[in-house]
Amino acid sequence: MKFAVIPAYEPGEDLTEIASALKRRGFEVVVVDDGSGDTYAGIFQKTGNYAHVISCPVNRGKGHALKAAFSWLRGRVGDSDAIVTLDCDGQHGLEDAVKLCDAARREPDALFLGSRRQSAASPLRSRFGNAVTRNVFRFSTGLTVYDTQTGLRAFSAQLLPEALEIPGERYEYEMNALLYCSRRGVPVREIPIETIYIDGNSGSHFRPVSDSWRVYQEIFKFSCSSFLGFAVDYALYSSLILFGVAPLSANIAARCVSASVNFSVNRRFVFQYKGPLAASAVRYAALALGILICNSAILFLLTSGLGLNPLPAKLVTEAILFLFSYLAQKKMIFSAQFMIGA
Repeated sequence: MKFAVIPAYEPGEDLTEIASALKRRGFEVVVVDDGSGDTYAGIFQKTGNYAHVISCPVNRGKGHALKAAFSWLRGRVGDSDAIVTLDCDGQHGLEDAVKLCDAARREPDALFLGSRRQSAASPLRSRFGNAVTRNVFRFSTGLTVYDTQTGLRAFSAQLLPEALEIPGERYEYEMNALLYCSRRGVPVREIPIETIYIDGNSGSHFRPVSDSWRVYQEIFKFSCSSFLGFAVDYALYSSLILFGVAPLSANIAARCVSASVNFSVNRRFVFQYKGPLAASAVRYAALALGILICNSAILFLLTSGLGLNPLPAKLVTEAILFLFSYLAQKKMIFSAQFMIGA
């Protein structure tokens, strides 16, 4: 069977037609009223002729609405079934929904994204938002996904338990799902779909500031953690240099202190890793030693080979190794695959 999930907050009248059209195409439809209020009760009542309607008393966000539908589906689906999520504004072609579901049935261990290609005709905020998010995601994971913000997604019912454990209540849930896939090794496939924006995407409830923060907060948290570690590292390094300690010796001493700070902050606040402390500490120590060797080699090249002042040379060195450190910690130190039971 094929199941279509539609989270809806203050939808238009066309929600009923979308549900009806999906039902005619063989879908079992689940619509979530995400606290739209009495004004929209009539729309959901009519939609109930074609779909199972779940009502949330207050607006909790798209992620919460999706998980409410997934919870309802759990126990009602079989492993051979496929689930597709669509937005409620009519911006997803129904044939594209069928196409993604068929792909999810053929490859049940993968997440399929309906990938829109942006053009000059697309709304400016959509083009800009998609471009920024695409590059932030590539920076965060090392994976290239063109349309990270698409709401048209399909997956096998086998992945339903994982979909329910992904954190996030609002728009960040969909980004977190991609981050989860990158950490757990779940393949992410993109299938080109028709790009439809109605009235310049004016019906979108995406809040540029607060929802963007929710989407990007992991990379921001890591950047803040790295800056804290860098501040400790650079302050101690500079102090030792001023006291006449050789650059390499000062670098080693400063890195040992800042590494312990960085490990603690990243483990607890950035990646929120709940696996064994000793095992992650050993992996981090091995990584820190490797980074220290690279760090010292680059610093030696800049100071002794090129004659740079030790203080700016340190800044250049840290900038070079920032991205490598982030990806290594995400993939090798605080990855979910190292958690108990993963």
